[in-house]
Amino acid sequence: MLYDIRLTIAHKYDQPADHSRHLIRVLPRSDGQAQRVTAHLIEILPYPAERYDVIDFFGNAVTSINHTLPHDAMEIRLSCRVEVFAPPPFFDISAGVGDLGRELVASTDLSAGSPMHFLGTSPLLRPNAEITDFAFGAVNAQASSASQVIQLGQALHAVMAFDPEATTVETDPLDAFRQRGGVCQDFTHIMILGLRALGIPAGYVSGYLRTLPPPGGVRLEGADAMHAWVRAWCGAAQGWIEYDPTNATLASTDHIVVGYGRDYSDVSPVIGHLRAAGGQKNTQSVDVRAIG
Repeated sequence: MLYDIRLTIAHKYDQPADHSRHLIRVLPRSDGQAQRVTAHLIEILPYPAERYDVIDFFGNAVTSINHTLPHDAMEIRLSCRVEVFAPPPFFDISAGVGDLGRELVASTDLSAGSPMHFLGTSPLLRPNAEITDFAFGAVNAQASSASQVIQLGQALHAVMAFDPEATTVETDPLDAFRQRGGVCQDFTHIMILGLRALGIPAGYVSGYLRTLPPPGGVRLEGADAMHAWVRAWCGAAQGWIEYDPTNATLASTDHIVVGYGRDYSDVSPVIGHLRAAGGQKNTQSVDVRAIG
């Protein structure tokens, strides 16, 4: 599937800001296997005094910028074309959770793709009893690890409502879980906590969803902004699988990956600091169009 993606993130400041530094993660990954970026342009207005394009530890494309002159707004624009290859048919050849634990104990791999980075706590995620109890109650303890991923995702989707007004980017996962509502970030964080409690390494995926539904299909929630879903490691034979709890589905060619991380803090679209007084208003728009 071939897509054209347009993204605009706009920041409007109450008072002119200066001496700002930001990291931007909006460009889809390009690994040549699952997906491939064939053309792209990232524009930052006003033009920064410094700009560096690098790859971070987890293999995500990062644009680092620095503004030194006063400015009352900043706008980030992405235009890109990306080809997403159809994944092979899903077959469950995953290990049971007990065998998964033994594989993890025997592992000495600490590379970016190692599941060891995705099992313990992370900057935004700390274990809690309520989500742990929910996870254990949602799955069949005798099922394979991949089956448990799907069971937990379905159970979470059944009790949570997609509600853009219910939470903010700073909302704690437990608060979102208690009120049974939130956005894709909340669904993803809650599911990651549940999977880690079960002993299944799990991480955060940021990306895009296609804007237009397939023929005869329904529009997926979260398609007007950057989306998020879960990546879970199910043993050496199965490897990583990706599940979208907001829409209760395995990730497919509708899902375009931007970044992998332990939680949102590793893949946030824009993070940084600036010197200014007063508040700011942020907006985001995304258009994902299938062209072939």
